[in-house]
Amino acid sequence: MMEEKQGTIAEIIFHNQENAYTIAVFETEEEQFTAVGNLPACRKGSAYIIQGQWKNHPTYGEQFAFSSFEEIMPSSEAGIEEFLASGVLKGIGRKTAAAIVAKFGSETFDIIEKEPQRLTEISGIGAKKAEAVSEAFRSHREFAEITLYLQQFGINADYAMKLYKVYGRDTIGAVEENPYRLAEDVYGIGFKKADKIAQKIGIAKDDEHRLKSGLKFTLWYFAGEGNTFLPQKVLCEKAGALLEVEQEKLNDCLVEMAFQGDVHIENLENRSVVFLMPYYMAEQNVCKCLAAINNAALRPIGSDVDSLISVAEQESGIALSDNQKYAVKASLKEGISVITGGPGTGKTTIINAIIGILRHSGLKTAIAAPTGRAAKRITETSGYEASTIHRLLEYYYSEGDDAMRFGKTAEDPLDQDAVIIDEASMIDLLLMDGLVSAIRPGTRLILVGDADQLPSVGAGNVLRDIINSEYAYCVKLTEIFRQAKESLIVVNAHRINQGEYPECNEKGKDFFMMRQKTEKEMLVLIQDLCVRRLPAYYTDVVPMRDIQVLTPVRKGLLGSINLNRELQEALNPAGSELEERQFGDRIFREHDKVMQIRNNYELKWRNQEDFTEGEGIFNGDVGFIHRIDREFNEVTVIFDECKYVTYDFNQMDELEHAYAITVHKSQGSEFPIVIMPMTWFPPVLATRNLLYTGVTRGKEAVVLVGSENKMHGMVDNNRITERYSGLRPRLSKLLNI
Repeated sequence: MMEEKQGTIAEIIFHNQENAYTIAVFETEEEQFTAVGNLPACRKGSAYIIQGQWKNHPTYGEQFAFSSFEEIMPSSEAGIEEFLASGVLKGIGRKTAAAIVAKFGSETFDIIEKEPQRLTEISGIGAKKAEAVSEAFRSHREFAEITLYLQQFGINADYAMKLYKVYGRDTIGAVEENPYRLAEDVYGIGFKKADKIAQKIGIAKDDEHRLKSGLKFTLWYFAGEGNTFLPQKVLCEKAGALLEVEQEKLNDCLVEMAFQGDVHIENLENRSVVFLMPYYMAEQNVCKCLAAINNAALRPIGSDVDSLISVAEQESGIALSDNQKYAVKASLKEGISVITGGPGTGKTTIINAIIGILRHSGLKTAIAAPTGRAAKRITETSGYEASTIHRLLEYYYSEGDDAMRFGKTAEDPLDQDAVIIDEASMIDLLLMDGLVSAIRPGTRLILVGDADQLPSVGAGNVLRDIINSEYAYCVKLTEIFRQAKESLIVVNAHRINQGEYPECNEKGKDFFMMRQKTEKEMLVLIQDLCVRRLPAYYTDVVPMRDIQVLTPVRKGLLGSINLNRELQEALNPAGSELEERQFGDRIFREHDKVMQIRNNYELKWRNQEDFTEGEGIFNGDVGFIHRIDREFNEVTVIFDECKYVTYDFNQMDELEHAYAITVHKSQGSEFPIVIMPMTWFPPVLATRNLLYTGVTRGKEAVVLVGSENKMHGMVDNNRITERYSGLRPRLSKLLNI
């Protein structure tokens, strides 16, 4: 039951300046208690009316959790002086505060707000400082009013701050005029939050702003699921169910949105489809650029290819198979070529041979991959310097349009004769758009990857679409080489891919099935494997660094959220020497393994090994918390063992624990040891290619924990969720031109 309390803050136990989360001792005329909630500009002695309810915290006991508040500005001269001296208004210390109140008394606030020039009557305050103090006071009052206004819509002080940073004093006007714009302008406020605000304001269900926002939300939601478009019929069905309006109204709205350039509608494969403009433009451009690359004359190789392959074999000491030689020749002959195959089929050997031949011929070559981990692995296995695609394209952040931009473009293309991309299954449409835009016709583009893995996290199905369109020359590798055959991980990956059950628990091998009946037993065993059993068996293993738990899902006892909670407690428990910081329902602690969960092109990093600096940390990057600094409200995370990145506390929604991650998030990475639970998962996720992707992440050992029947069920479930993508039909059409 909601209660209202009026009183003052007697003591501040904890206050986060960034998101306003506060734990304080609150004092009324009758009682004193602990209050918990979001309270901006919090200070001892300030008076508030707070609304909330009593809750019992398992550790800290009874607390009053308030969800709304109203600041009561002091009226007494002593209270006004205390307010001015509290630090809320920068530049006013205790002496100056006393002088101002001595001069203006109870009229102080009116003077500061309406006649700031009179502050110059106080010694030490000039015109500039007087205006700054007045502006700070007005901002404080504005923000208090805006926060109070937004509370009625369930928007806490954290989001109120984000809104105020975007709209300033126009925040209330922006919300009332069109609350749906908040979903586009403010990270963290999605369509559903904006819709709740609109309902409270009284905006009609069929309001034009609502329909357009709902249609965009639906398109962006399905883009997040990997689709570059939706059939118009499907879009109107999904958005109609969300908005509870007739589909006819949505069709009319879509036509208007198309005229305004918000969406693109076209007939694709005999059905009307709807694109968000960035994806339509990207698909068109990728096709145009691929055609230009594929049809251009190539700079010739220095001498006879067979001779060059022989030289490459001698230098590496590895004899290529006939199919590998065929792949090398195709990549040298064609403008665009694709080399695809599973683990152990010699993709790395082929890459090394191609690089050697190109460099021997004096052709400038770039090697890149979608992730830093994958690029680092290429460098380690080939000896050639590889980079991320982002770094190759010289990405930067454009503050004006809040987007990623590339320094290398069609106007200033890459100065290479060949570009080799490994782990190409991870490339989404927008990244492919940036890549092919920067490649000059006449450059060889060689895509290497495993088309049977899960597709990219971002929208699109680039590698499969290029292969299935038959537009580019494709070589599929199927032979497993002798050394790779010794690994059950490799053998079983191919068995799984072919619909056969893996062989487990062979003595001296690297693929294990540990049977457990209940999910609780599975959880206990996973913890024990991470903490005790695997480090005891593999003596050079560092659990936090070398063991990765993968799971298909986020929720549930064996989902990544709960697994992270349990594994953090087992591998990095709380201790007096470890600083920690609570964010929402998660506790981040020094030494924690964490993952970046959205692309942030502005984050700066510093390499402590070579002292280079750069910008950009990307979705899926894994690191470790080095330091939590409460004095400066900062968290330092180390990525790739040497890249130090500093986050403000208010940026911690970009991090998640990474003791356990979803299989989707593991793409492009390899780990010494992989553990995967085998229990019931939704059929859309308990699939053959998800199991295949998870298994192929392990290098030294893969341990499946749980039910053998559920594992067999995943192998039997060859369901592939088809993505809506226009790249394949567009490329196929180019074949007939």
